Amino acid sequence: MKVFLTVVHIIVAISVMAVILMQQRKQGGFTGVFGGGTQADHSGGQWQRFTVLTKATIFLMAVFLLTSLVLVIMN
Repeated sequence: MKVFLTVVHIIVAISVMAVILMQQRKQGGFTGVFGGGTQADHSGGQWQRFTVLTKATIFLMAVFLLTSLVLVIMN
């Protein structure tokens, strides 16, 4: 079981790196960093404004965190 989780953990880690590197940079400068923007940016829900790559990053990071915790508890 531990070997299987370790392999899954490594695959997820590589996938997280790939998904993060595929994302485009935002051109907002410091405005985007601190959450500022125009009123038009606030239309719709926060989850709907995320791109597919952002959603994949969130999911993969959750799996990475979960496998990390399980591997630590198993030791």
